[in-house]
Order: sequence, then C-alpha cells, then structure tokens
Amino acid sequence: MRLSQAFLPVLKESPSDAQIVSHKLMLRAGLIRQMAAGIYAWLPLGWRVLRKIEQIVREEQDRAGSIEMLMPTIQPAELWRESGRYDAYGPEMLRIRDRHDREMLYGPTNEEMLTALFRDDVKSYRDLPRTLYHIQWKFRDEVRPRFGVMRGREFLMKDAYSFDLDEAGARHSYYTQLLAYLRTFKRMGIKAVPMKAASGPIGGDLSHEFIVLAPTGESEVFYDSHFEDMDWEREGLAYGDATGLQALFDEVSGTYAATDETHDEARWAEVSADRRRQGRGIEVGHIFYFGTKYSDAMGLRVSGRGGDMITPHMGSYGVGVSRLVGAIIEASHDEAGIIWPEAVAPWKVGIVTMRGDDQASIQAAEGLYAQLNAAGVETLYDDRDERGGAKLAGMDLMGLPWQVIIGPRGLATGVVELKSRRTGVREQLSLESVMARLTA
Repeated sequence: MRLSQAFLPVLKESPSDAQIVSHKLMLRAGLIRQMAAGIYAWLPLGWRVLRKIEQIVREEQDRAGSIEMLMPTIQPAELWRESGRYDAYGPEMLRIRDRHDREMLYGPTNEEMLTALFRDDVKSYRDLPRTLYHIQWKFRDEVRPRFGVMRGREFLMKDAYSFDLDEAGARHSYYTQLLAYLRTFKRMGIKAVPMKAASGPIGGDLSHEFIVLAPTGESEVFYDSHFEDMDWEREGLAYGDATGLQALFDEVSGTYAATDETHDEARWAEVSADRRRQGRGIEVGHIFYFGTKYSDAMGLRVSGRGGDMITPHMGSYGVGVSRLVGAIIEASHDEAGIIWPEAVAPWKVGIVTMRGDDQASIQAAEGLYAQLNAAGVETLYDDRDERGGAKLAGMDLMGLPWQVIIGPRGLATGVVELKSRRTGVREQLSLESVMARLTA
C-alpha cells in the first residue's frame, strides 16, 4: 500500500473524551472513528488488524475440530422466552419490533439460536459430539459505553457451542477449547492467563476467563509465574488426546490465578513468594460448561445408543475479536504509539524516504517496495512529499514491526537503516541484506 493512495487519517492530538491508551491510539492512528455512543466504524488500518485477529481465531478453532457457520444478528424473541432469558437478561438487550409487530432483538449472544437449530436438525447420538462456531457482530446496550472498543455496544465476537452426550464428553470439549484459546492468544503474541470465573447470565458451573496482562487493565490480577513457563505446543498435548487434555486442565486448575473479584488470600499465601505475580489485566475470552441448562429448557433431545432419549450437554466459548485489538494495544505500546506483534500487524514493514526530492532515495524505495510485494511481504510505503521526521513519527504511531529508512547519506555508502519498532534497535544494512532479513 502506498500511503499517498491510502485512507489513513491520523490525528495529531488525542480527543479529549478518550480515557485509556488504546482508545487514544486507535483514534490517533486512524483505526476507528465513533459513529454513535459505543459504535465505531473500522477504518482500513483497523480493519486489517481485525481481520488478522479473526483469522488466527478461525484457524485455531478449525484446528481444534470446530465447524464454522454464520448466524444472523437479529433473533426472534420467542427463542429467548423458551430459555427463560428474555425477561431476565436486562436492559443490555436491544429489543425491537418489526413492521409486523413481531418482537425481535439484536443478539448479544447465541445460545438459544444454536440450541434451536440443533434441536430441529439433530435427532441421534450419531451426530454427537459437535462444536459449531461463528464470528459475528453483536450488540449489548451498555448504559455507559466507554474506553473505545474495550467496552462498546457493538462488537465482533467469536462464539462456539459444543453438544455432547454426557458430562464426560462435554468436559472433553471444554478442555479442547481451553487448549485452543491458549494457543490462539500465544499466536497473537500476547500473554493470556486463564482464571477460574463466575458464569454470569449465561449460566453453568465450570468457567474460565482469559486475561491479557496489561499495565492499564481493568482488573487487578494475581497469578503463579508457572503460567509463564507452560508450553501449549508441547509433546503429548494434542486435540483428541483425552489424557493430555485432562492433564492440561489439571495443571491450569492447580496453578493459582485470580482477578480481584475471586482472589483468595489463603490460597495466594500458599504460592511461593518468588513465583507470585501481581498486576492488571483485561478479559478477552470466556469459556463455560453449563450442562443441560439450555437443552432442557428448549426441549433438545436425541436418541441414545439403546433407543432411549438423551438430553445433550452443552458448552459456550467466546472470544472478543474486536476487544482484542484494544487489549493488544494496552499490552503493547510506548509513548510514541502502538507496537504491534508481527502476527496481527496491519503491515509487516513500513518504508520511509527521508528526502522526498532525492531521486536515488525514491528509486531505492520503489525497488524495495516492488521486491517485498513480489515476495508476499505486506508493506506500507510512505511515498508522500512530507518531512522525514513526520514520516518516522507516523510509522511509530502506527506501530509496524519493521521500518526501512532510506536517505541520501546512507545510500552514498550503500546502506539503508532497518529499525525494529519493538526494541528500537537500528541497523545499517545493504538493500540486499534488508530484503533477506524481511523475507527470512
């Protein structure tokens, strides 16, 4: 992408109503613009990041054996009346009527809808187990939306739903999603700690929330540093391996981690002092096992192996895809701007010419830009006629992992500058060496 042809509106100052770092930087760097309270348009830079995060979530769900589908945003109220949640959910649910005066709602979650779909089409134990998921926009009418995409009203979410014949199978599905989540967040370059949690209005008696560690997080967290050494890709830990998944769950459950809401001082005191870690965190995912709560309420029954009728056990597994954009920024930034982990960065490389009137610099930049594109390396080329300092500040603000800085002084000696955004380290390299480094 050439910056001269892009739509990347950058702000020099943070809007006064932006209270936290991610909200300020997402507005300044041109990721989002507010259209109404808690509702945002995703501009091209933000949309690229959102799609990267969404794809990682999708790939790990597929890898775990989940099956993707898509459910509508608007749901009929009668489904929620079947489960008993329509009146109990609260004012966060946006209730509407269509032109035929039928009661509808903008879905805040999809337990009822998928239970109804499964009830209507699955009749036998042979169709179990199954885990279905979708990635869809949802709406919760927060009374005070704030903090940008961290607590907005409209948000993009991945939610998966598992159906099993019994509790043992449902727990296996739960452990499978636990591993999928840990691998998902690791791939994004962030540290997310699973913490035992309350189930809230979704219900259930087995629940974990995943907390991204960030100095500006909304919750205080306490955890055993053993989490920092756990390897989610280790040998013997695989989807479908009941023994390995049980061992993972036992390890996670037996290692202390809690938010300030569930913190237990007695258990915390049992953790060795040198392993205690305390800080702030942001919830980005939540998994639940709720047994037959919805299948009972909505009449989901299938024939068992002996012909008897069985009520499937269910679980629900959510990831805040759009919330993750803000959480990653909260965990990874400095005074100059965003620092994207490479896996979710909108572009891997930014090319800057320090002198827009220097033909040798322009020629070198054009050549490198063409080569990187041909090699499949996502590259943003700042080809504008702007001051070099302003270009560099813009690149730091946008947070691309690598910057190639091209100027007449370096070219005179056959080198350009390669800068790591994360470390700030700058190296003087030939264009050939830069190309080799960025395509390795």
